[in-house]
Amino acid sequence: SLAGYGNVAGSASSSIICPTKAGPTPVNVWEYESYASTMLPRNAFDYYSSGANDMITLKENRQAFNRLRLRPRILHDVNVVDLSTTILGEKVEFPICLSPVAMQQMANPDGEVATARAAANMKTLMILSSWSTVCLEDVMQAAPQGLKWFQLYVYKDRVVTLDLIKRAEACGYKALAITVDTPVLGRREQDIRNQFALPSHLTMGNFSNKGGDHNKGATGKGGLSGYVASLIDKTLNWDDIEWVRRNTTMKIVLKGILTGEDADKACRLGVDGIMVSNHGARQLDTVPATIEVLKEVVDSVNDRCEVYLDGGVCRGTDAIKAIILGARAVFIGRPYLWGLSHSGQKGVEHVLSLLKDELTLAMRLIGCTNTNELKPSMLIHHHALMAKL
Repeated sequence: SLAGYGNVAGSASSSIICPTKAGPTPVNVWEYESYASTMLPRNAFDYYSSGANDMITLKENRQAFNRLRLRPRILHDVNVVDLSTTILGEKVEFPICLSPVAMQQMANPDGEVATARAAANMKTLMILSSWSTVCLEDVMQAAPQGLKWFQLYVYKDRVVTLDLIKRAEACGYKALAITVDTPVLGRREQDIRNQFALPSHLTMGNFSNKGGDHNKGATGKGGLSGYVASLIDKTLNWDDIEWVRRNTTMKIVLKGILTGEDADKACRLGVDGIMVSNHGARQLDTVPATIEVLKEVVDSVNDRCEVYLDGGVCRGTDAIKAIILGARAVFIGRPYLWGLSHSGQKGVEHVLSLLKDELTLAMRLIGCTNTNELKPSMLIHHHALMAKL
């Protein structure tokens, strides 16, 4: 099977001949992953693909989608399908967006610039990582017409944190996606084995004016884990979310919520959005798959803010299942990273096009022409089907 367990119980269960520039264009995410596993340096591929500890949650992020079955409605006019929606009031052409992925120049020399241009061309949303290898100003300048949010890690040094917030606000980023599940870095054994560090020719682009550990710390001994341990604030709490709110006019999204209790508290603090995420299964292993807890979060939120899902989305049918369960949109990480490693901006655009086309097909076959027509009755867990036998 492919690295990253992306194809568990999926269509690509046999080995794939790795495509080359002279070979066929990949036709699904799994084939892009196969290419990346062959062509990327081991240090980079293992960093992107692996999960925490035994990677149980990494597998479950995929398997949980496969346990959900669609219930189509027939004989509906589905000639014209409109996938467009709004996210915090901003229009996107389809509800599949790009999660923050760190250090993208490890995958392609153009890194985050290529990703930003692809997202803008496809008219969807990109979230830029704090740990981008290109500074946030250059990413915005590369694709000023594209909708972007900025993912924020809260540093021990609040001056550094506030600098990131003010720069993102000044550049036109529409929201802050605050990562709330990383007081420390999860145990990623592939990275330990590889002694992972950011390659020495790359830097944390948003900290070029800071120098020292903020800029180059992830390249040294201890790598990213040491960087997080020394610089990221382990005391981060709900009061700090209010501090961020007081210091920006941008909208606030919390990324990394997995329970109804935390979703309720976030809503009572007045956040604008919640991203149901387990950090790509890279933090606490054996937490649930995000699709398993999505309904709990949606029910707790009760329309007080928008809810999104991140984790395990590799097919258009995954997106439709999440939307049925109440997600406003889904976010992908590894899939577009594999496209970036394959052919830069064009690869990211092609991955997004594949998923958009798969979602359009699924919408037609389930009998809906826009996402508002999707209903909870169109989804059932396979255990419920087995119980009827």
